[in-house]
Amino acid sequence: MDKSPDVLSGWSWEENKLFELALAVVDERHPDRWEVVAAMVGGKKTAEDVHKHYVILLEDLQFIESGKLDHELGERQPCIKVDCTRSVCWTDDDNNLLVRLDIN
Repeated sequence: MDKSPDVLSGWSWEENKLFELALAVVDERHPDRWEVVAAMVGGKKTAEDVHKHYVILLEDLQFIESGKLDHELGERQPCIKVDCTRSVCWTDDDNNLLVRLDIN
């Protein structure tokens, strides 16, 4: 998987993964949600940056769910099978980050 920075969005693969993790664990009613998410992303993004990124994500999801996405953008790629019986997404580093931020 390409882990180079995304020139169009200004977010690297790692930042996007940390962003997704942060959204999953920081309550949307948390009074400082965007500041906490920004800290979890690595501190290079501001609260405003992560909030804008979230709004773009919501817009993308709405577009995809509307059925307007052209699924024939390129050649079809063979599907790969994924073992969903065990999690490979949550690591000790993820857990340590949560412990350090004490957001639970």
